[in-house]
Amino acid sequence: MDHRNHTGSLSHRLYSVNPAHPDMVDVAENPTNVPAPIARREPATVRVDLETKELEAHLDEKSTFRFWTFNGTVPGPFVRVRVGDTVEVHLKNAEDSWMMHNVDFHACTGPGGGAGATTAAPGEEKSFTFKALNPGIFVYHCAVPPVALHIANGMYGLILVEPEEGLSPVDREFYVMQGEIYTDEPFGSSGLLTESYEKLLNERPEYFVFNGHVGALTEHYPLKAQVGETVRIYFGVGGPNYTSGFHVIGEIFDRAYQLGSVTSPPITDVQSIIVPPGSANIVEFKCEVPGRYVLVDHALSRAERGLAGYLIVEGPENQEIFNAPPNDNDSGH
Repeated sequence: MDHRNHTGSLSHRLYSVNPAHPDMVDVAENPTNVPAPIARREPATVRVDLETKELEAHLDEKSTFRFWTFNGTVPGPFVRVRVGDTVEVHLKNAEDSWMMHNVDFHACTGPGGGAGATTAAPGEEKSFTFKALNPGIFVYHCAVPPVALHIANGMYGLILVEPEEGLSPVDREFYVMQGEIYTDEPFGSSGLLTESYEKLLNERPEYFVFNGHVGALTEHYPLKAQVGETVRIYFGVGGPNYTSGFHVIGEIFDRAYQLGSVTSPPITDVQSIIVPPGSANIVEFKCEVPGRYVLVDHALSRAERGLAGYLIVEGPENQEIFNAPPNDNDSGH
């Protein structure tokens, strides 16, 4: 797959790498890991290899957590196919896993989205195929009971099924997903934190995250673009429980594809989008003014529990559109 990679700057406020464990695994998925648009115009068979891995990794600067992942990242890899393609899914559960795992593709027409066909014990490998009948952007996730626990621990991702004519070209594509983490210990605790099934059932997460952990899209992988470029964000909510009011502070979405439909006309000129758990959306906008733009769920208390990302736009000033004196605090409303 063709992946485009960019790195970026540091948040003064959100968490940095755990200084006590600088070599600790990082499960954050780089938001630029989006395969290139599909050039072919005929259906094909596309193989998708997923390995379920359970990894102790950074949660914030003081803590770690045992994440459950697809291919070692949260979210799992971005899958890109074309309508009419046959998707050949191979799922392997790592030998050192503690749990059974599988995968349910919302883009699949068939029982369980493939969950039953791929349920694998540690060390097992399962496979199945499905035909991508409907274009759009869809969630996939683990569906082994208790399903919510597998999702909360990191087992979710997105699959894009392009329409026959493809999508309109843009300059930058990014992959962002929101999730919740439920720990026995309160937000900000130190050390290896433990999952809380009770808090999960009561829908009381301690952490809200973009792309796996606190600081993933501020310190590790901020989105980067240039003035004049058009940005497309594939935004999904793994959840498992909370709906997102996705918003980029200081930007307006020129187009938003509600509930991930690429065959319905997009809504235009919107400030925020509503994305329920287990769903996704696509937003597009042009970067007109340089600066740091903050990605949030506009249920803004969640930013205090880790949910924020940066879009760094570089290039010449555009004082006709935005003209302000220097300001040390340019990240809020």
